Amino acid sequence: MTTIAGLSEPALRFGAFAGIFITMALLELWLPRRKLAHKRLTRWFTNLSMVGLGIATVRVIGAVAQLVAMPLIAVAAALFAEQQGWGLFNLVGLPFWLEVVLAICILDFAIWLQHVASHKIPIFWRLHQMHHADVDFDVTTALRFHPIEIGISMLWKVVCVLILGPAALAVVLFEVILNGSAMFNHANVKLPRWLDAIARKVIVTPDMHRVHHSTDRVEHDMNYGFALSIWDRMFGTYQAQPAAGHEAMAIGLEPYQTPAPTKLGWSLALPFWKLK
Repeated sequence: MTTIAGLSEPALRFGAFAGIFITMALLELWLPRRKLAHKRLTRWFTNLSMVGLGIATVRVIGAVAQLVAMPLIAVAAALFAEQQGWGLFNLVGLPFWLEVVLAICILDFAIWLQHVASHKIPIFWRLHQMHHADVDFDVTTALRFHPIEIGISMLWKVVCVLILGPAALAVVLFEVILNGSAMFNHANVKLPRWLDAIARKVIVTPDMHRVHHSTDRVEHDMNYGFALSIWDRMFGTYQAQPAAGHEAMAIGLEPYQTPAPTKLGWSLALPFWKLK
């Protein structure tokens, strides 16, 4: 089991998750950007349930990995690549700090590519639309991913890790940054304009990512980034603000502007319906 500063990887990841989630939830109460259209109780139950289902999915993948003796978890893949001498970073001798920084940036780009694919490839959109169907936008939206999509995402990260061969520490840090940045940029928090303008030059801010959750099809095909904002700027998928403004813009998917997406059963079944 990977340890950092004496803490196991699961303990580190859970501590970071809990700390960031609680911080953003409190900030949403103190500095809300928008008035939520639906009550929190049902939405939060559904969205938080996805955390448990996602953890269960990863554990099943881990159990299968043990049966087939293959690394199907990202950190395990990094350790396996190191043992086998696989991957770019295991062939090129770089200073450790530089390897960690480059690995985090490259993995972030890989997630950006996956996100684009989840919008452009119909079979992946079937799964990803559950995330976008959320009728409000707050910190729990960051957790609202279908368990099958969680599994596919993990396998994609494993492929990327085996190709790159980064240090296990880089993978753990990337996972923590990815989860933390997702909760940050999905938060219903009003940042000062000057702070948002500075921050979004490097990272994805809530106002930047909220555009991506617009019911407007053009807008929801923009701002795919989770952590670094550079990829959308480089590939022409950056939009600074929603056309209707943040307070007036509609959130979610046009066919599902009802309370239905707040329900757990409906959300889990959505990928298996006919696409609208």
